[in-house]
Amino acid sequence: MDDEIKDMEGQTPEEEIQGQDSHSDYKPADRFDASAVHHLSGMYKNWFLDYASYVILERAVPHIEDGLKPVQRRILHSMKRMDDGRYNKVANIVGHTMQFHPHGDASIGDALVQLGQKDLLIDTQGNWGNILTGDRAAAPRYIEARLSKFALETVFNPKTTEWQLSYDGRNKEPITLPVKFPLLLAQGAEGIAVGLSSKILPHNLNDICDAAIKYLRGEEFNLYPDFPTGGSIDASKYNDGQRGGVLKVRAKVEKLDNKTLVIREVPYTKTASSLQESITKAVEKGKLKIRRVEDMTASEVEIQLHLTPGTSSDKTIDALYAFT
Repeated sequence: MDDEIKDMEGQTPEEEIQGQDSHSDYKPADRFDASAVHHLSGMYKNWFLDYASYVILERAVPHIEDGLKPVQRRILHSMKRMDDGRYNKVANIVGHTMQFHPHGDASIGDALVQLGQKDLLIDTQGNWGNILTGDRAAAPRYIEARLSKFALETVFNPKTTEWQLSYDGRNKEPITLPVKFPLLLAQGAEGIAVGLSSKILPHNLNDICDAAIKYLRGEEFNLYPDFPTGGSIDASKYNDGQRGGVLKVRAKVEKLDNKTLVIREVPYTKTASSLQESITKAVEKGKLKIRRVEDMTASEVEIQLHLTPGTSSDKTIDALYAFT
């Protein structure tokens, strides 16, 4: 039940990635000229850099100014255009967003569900899944969403927004949104591009506000991640979130009585189901002396561990942290 999370600013490739608007300067030789020399190494080198640049800038890594990946920004922009105060079917939102995002409805739907599960920018209605159990959301035609009051207040301002043409030139979309709040810290982000990866952990909304006030006053402050799944953290090697920092996250285990333990909170990125499987495997290997595991998780995590007779609850807790 220990989980080490490494927080990385990014791992850049050896060669500098070309800008978003740059293109390969490779010019193919005349294929009918028998004496022509085809320089394949140069061709693939330039094409790969173009591809890497596109993936980094347009798919996987959030922009530092608004903390959003392109698909997230386009979803919010579409929801703003559709906003009339009422809920919209997610299927309709996905269809509208496809005017700006050319990578398919599945990627838009998944990104929208993830935004909704963070319960910050989107007000949801229906079965949006459960991050504690790992249950998936219902189909887009069944669930509904609208922008939250927080999003309407802090994310949009057409007068200060820079615009660009959409991929087909028929519409305009924001380059970045003029967000008044550090969404990148609040929501966190994780993405793997080409030669670069990003992993930023989520933080507590109130902690961010307090840290911002202290920063503006010139006072020192500490800001540590906070997770929607709960758990406790060891931030002794966090290194202020810079590259190489390690954060150890542990589940919260309580004693119900001398024969029963209860897990109330799970580590970030884990679910009650995955934790139960890990405990079951440890029991099968003889690492834990647990008679029965009951997963009673619903709106809150509750996994009951019934110990075998004569087993120490304190030693079992230590073994849980060591072997699961």
